[in-house]
Amino acid sequence: MIAKSPWYLLPLAWAWTGHDCAHKSFSRNKLVEDIVGTLAFLPLIYPYEPWRFKHDRHHAKTNMLSEDTAWCPIRREKFDSAPAFRKAIAFGYGPFRTWMSIAHWWPLIIWKTGLAGWIKFWLMPWLGYHFWMSTFTMVHHTAPHIPFKASDKWDAAQAQLNGTVHCNYPRWIEILCHDINVHIPHHISPRIPSYNLRAAHKSLQENWGKHLNEATWNWRLMKTIMTVCHVYSEEQNYVSFDEIAPDESQPITFLKKVMPDFA
Repeated sequence: MIAKSPWYLLPLAWAWTGHDCAHKSFSRNKLVEDIVGTLAFLPLIYPYEPWRFKHDRHHAKTNMLSEDTAWCPIRREKFDSAPAFRKAIAFGYGPFRTWMSIAHWWPLIIWKTGLAGWIKFWLMPWLGYHFWMSTFTMVHHTAPHIPFKASDKWDAAQAQLNGTVHCNYPRWIEILCHDINVHIPHHISPRIPSYNLRAAHKSLQENWGKHLNEATWNWRLMKTIMTVCHVYSEEQNYVSFDEIAPDESQPITFLKKVMPDFA
């Protein structure tokens, strides 16, 4: 798999190698997977075992409201809990959303290494990488028409089949990301190796095509995700921050003005 990209793209290969190890699709030997997965995640400033536990939970609870650990909408009662929190969430789910997969590690990195260490070990070498990975993950799991459901209304088969998005990117991006955008079959069976995902997706298209969510990447797609998909609504799936709290939603208003809107 690593041979698919030149040496300077190794961070993406490390991430996908560690990802396959976490899903037991890299080797039949668990010890080998744990060692390789740990080594693959070390340069990415991601502790392998906690990430694996969190990621397994995401697969087990895909699109389950309050239980899924990926890109979940904010619940209204949580958003209304404190004005300062509302402002922070508007920024986190607005302009900074494409870096949020690593944001929860910032305080720990700064505490352990200081501000200079944060700049050296996170901001400088990995800002682009985590932006890249956060963006793919966000697109996988966020669309206005895909619902999140409470546990008593949640159906595992439905959530795994049509609760995630297959997004078609320009071919050069798909080569760089090692087919990580082929995400639906990965949720159907996490143990499918990355190099078999396209064949699995083709089979799903032939047999379950009408149930799949597929999109083509464009600026309108990104603008919709970042300016509409915010607060959970049982009736609408998502409500935008600026619709329910305009005074705290300047970041969302700003994005609506500056982001391109062409497909």
